[in-house]
Amino acid sequence: MPYVITQTCCNDATCVAVCPVNCIHPTPQERAFGSTDMLHVDPAACIDCGACADACPVDAIHPADELTGAQEAYVAINAAYYADAPPPRPAAGSPNFHAWDEPAFTRTLPADFPRLRVAIVGTGPAGMYTAQDLLLHTGAEVTLIDRLPVAGGLVRYGVAPDHPTTKKVGETFARLHRHPRVRMLLGVRAGEDVSAEEIAAHHDAVVYAVGASGDRRLGVPGEDRPGSLAATTFVAWYNAHPDIAPDAVDLSAERVVVVGNGNVALDVARILVADPDALAATDIADHALRALRDSAVREVVLLGRRGPADAACTRPELLALTRLPGVELVVDDHDPRTAEAIDTAAPDGIAAVLRGVSRTAVEWSRPPGPGRRIVLRFHSAPEELIGEEDTAAIRAVRVTGTAGHSLIPAGMVLRAIGYQGTPVAGLPFDESSGTVPHENGRVAGLPGTYVVGWIKRGSQGGIGANRVCAAETVGTLLSDAVAGALPTPAFSAKAFARLARRRSRHVVDARGMASIERAELSRGRRVGRPRSKLATLPELVTASRRG
Repeated sequence: MPYVITQTCCNDATCVAVCPVNCIHPTPQERAFGSTDMLHVDPAACIDCGACADACPVDAIHPADELTGAQEAYVAINAAYYADAPPPRPAAGSPNFHAWDEPAFTRTLPADFPRLRVAIVGTGPAGMYTAQDLLLHTGAEVTLIDRLPVAGGLVRYGVAPDHPTTKKVGETFARLHRHPRVRMLLGVRAGEDVSAEEIAAHHDAVVYAVGASGDRRLGVPGEDRPGSLAATTFVAWYNAHPDIAPDAVDLSAERVVVVGNGNVALDVARILVADPDALAATDIADHALRALRDSAVREVVLLGRRGPADAACTRPELLALTRLPGVELVVDDHDPRTAEAIDTAAPDGIAAVLRGVSRTAVEWSRPPGPGRRIVLRFHSAPEELIGEEDTAAIRAVRVTGTAGHSLIPAGMVLRAIGYQGTPVAGLPFDESSGTVPHENGRVAGLPGTYVVGWIKRGSQGGIGANRVCAAETVGTLLSDAVAGALPTPAFSAKAFARLARRRSRHVVDARGMASIERAELSRGRRVGRPRSKLATLPELVTASRRG
């Protein structure tokens, strides 16, 4: 029975590297790699060895006969990928083979090369894949820096709590925290507590993996009214990010409009209508769980500017939305192009996922009915957020489409139209793209300074995309080292640790990070949950010192 890759695939291609018969595609050398929603196992070539499942960092690979419920659909999805153009397969009786190589970024140093000291600013997936690459391929010493007193980045604060297997990649990264060549300095703000120049003066190279913490705006009247939030704020709120207050989100409205239909938009819609008892089995923030238990929200409307064939979400995430227990999914049939796109979609097209989903012309003047539902409305864009005269709070969204204007009553609007990079102190910045200008990861005009992840390539690609991105940046860094292009640091890494502790009173090291982990797991056990996250900076710092 072949193995099957399922919804939580992170695309980092670890499974490809260990497969002895080259039955997982697209590989890093193939054009489709990085642009497909997920990787796929060829059922005709799989030898059922299980190596891919053992290597998968997010527990996304399972034997086909073990899949149940919604996951069963992935047997057909994996097989369909090979229906039209099957890859070359080994002849019967021939030895196993690999038809691909790792991405062609040189990531080694001569055996007698002096040990490098590299600082990595940011402990999310991009930063940790960079650290992993350096530690595996070189003898470098790595200093991990993060402005928060806890590591994880978007694995901790961006992945939806009802995707626990996706968060498992964090366990892989956590093992690096205790590596003998790693020094952790959490709670240190690069550009504030220590400058870019000071970090560079203590290390041979600095890699910035700071992500894209901003969000794109709608640019419509009323966008700043109370009740209008960035989806990034809502995601941070339900993930217990210390930057977001527990009372930052008001769930007293019956209807919420989410602008956008990418994966983040689907995440927030799903959480808003999820069963709180099911969420209690996750690591969702305590304050968010309490608010969702008391929530008045019964309907979430997802607005898409274009049609269903151009939905920004991935096919697996949309498929999961069609099978939410206790939640009705509806397509607003206000535009004939929507039905046409769904009915004529190719079997592997994203619009085909919506075949069989109820379609109806929604009457927006009526309040949401009983039960919980998500409405997908395509070919619509917000034109204005209308507020109450006395409080200025959101009461409706005026949307425009081919049929003219519609007024959708709503008490909250979440804009989910993309993350946006923000300037990094001491580095050049391109406002239009929200990235730091670079050449293969090398920052223009700053020898020894590099970028990786979303601050390098923009807010595109999931967790696994950072693995190849990190490989490129590390390859560039090591090429510069061999060429003698790295500046010589004036001070030692130990001196930098002392400097950081003088500048920040809340520095957390690997031992402190382990103490936070124990504290959160213990809090969770006391209330029958897998984890209860600490949600404020003082709580995190205090817990770090109890070890």
